[in-house]
Amino acid sequence: MHHEILIAGFGGQGVMLMGQMLAYAGMKKNLYVSWMPSYGPEQRGGTANCGVVLSDEPVGSPVVTEPTDCAVMNLPSLTKFEPAVTSSGYLYVNTSLCPDEVEREDIHVIRVPATEEADAMGNARVANMIMLGAMMGSFTGLPADIMQEVLPEVLPERHHGLIPVNLEALNRGREIFESQV
Repeated sequence: MHHEILIAGFGGQGVMLMGQMLAYAGMKKNLYVSWMPSYGPEQRGGTANCGVVLSDEPVGSPVVTEPTDCAVMNLPSLTKFEPAVTSSGYLYVNTSLCPDEVEREDIHVIRVPATEEADAMGNARVANMIMLGAMMGSFTGLPADIMQEVLPEVLPERHHGLIPVNLEALNRGREIFESQV
């Protein structure tokens, strides 16, 4: 197993949390893991992305330049990172904020209306968990239910009341993935 994952969006969309959760899940499954955040220069609303490597072999570099899996939460991220996805890789697109303009035919495109689905659930802040749930569908070596263990460790205790809605969002994302594969 070897996944080089890039997650990108605006600051405040939960991009870093998604990466942290994947890293924690990988550690729980005794994988080699790296997590590397990257922020734009803006104070608010700027770009944010992170790279995560999950592997059953030692990780040579934490820098993800050719992701096997890429989730984009907004249009600028789609424009910037779509070309980087490896051939036969997965590109997860938040279609709520990205028009359906993916041009590549050599990758798997999973269309996830994450923002719309989160609004329908009554909590716009779980769009990231919907996207993460969809992403979990392609990760060999990580069972989908691992996030039940990871959420309480990653979320601050003051947000533990949100664990049920986050788990619901992860499940919704998984359903979206399964409906497209």
